[in-house]
Amino acid sequence: MIKVAPSILSADFCKMAKAMDSLKEWGANIVHCDVMDGVYVPNITFGMPMIKDLRRYTELPLDAHLMITEPEKYVGKFCEAGADIVTFHPEASLDVSGALDIIRCHGKKCGLAVNADMDLKIAIPYLSQIDLLVIMTVQAGFGGQSFMENCLEKARAADEIRKRDGLDFEIEVDGGVCPANIAKVKLAGADIAVAGSAVFKAADPRSAVAAMQI
Repeated sequence: MIKVAPSILSADFCKMAKAMDSLKEWGANIVHCDVMDGVYVPNITFGMPMIKDLRRYTELPLDAHLMITEPEKYVGKFCEAGADIVTFHPEASLDVSGALDIIRCHGKKCGLAVNADMDLKIAIPYLSQIDLLVIMTVQAGFGGQSFMENCLEKARAADEIRKRDGLDFEIEVDGGVCPANIAKVKLAGADIAVAGSAVFKAADPRSAVAAMQI
């Protein structure tokens, strides 16, 4: 079954505690937290204090997706704030292996994200070191974008490498995922689907989550 990780970016920021309660009620598996710095991507969201506050309101795993420059400076702080999984974009880092080591030393899961305009090869040297590979099916930086199906080729390629080399990282597809395209996402080899608007803007969020847990 695909695990569904609703993006808290699509929730009402004035009602975050309620949103966390709702995610549990809706049957979500993971809480996806999009962290943007206004430098790596042209948008700003939130940082460690928000992660720390969210941690107080849920027992669900917190997946911190860092869309920030030089993530090696901050990954440890996100771990300490309560993130269970910390992922970042390798092209934004000056020390990819070092950043992954910091996350692991904090006892947390580490991952890399491949943006929609990046080739999978940027993450291949590190596949044996990570727990999670995020394949972006939108351009990082904003929620509510349209699903880019061609990006699923990278998920398929990563799945083939995983099987060939006996690796055990999970594949997460992030961007524009909804009940209408979830079958294609699963077929591409995904284990986790990030969904923002498809959950928080749905008429029946609980049904939307269930429809994607296939």
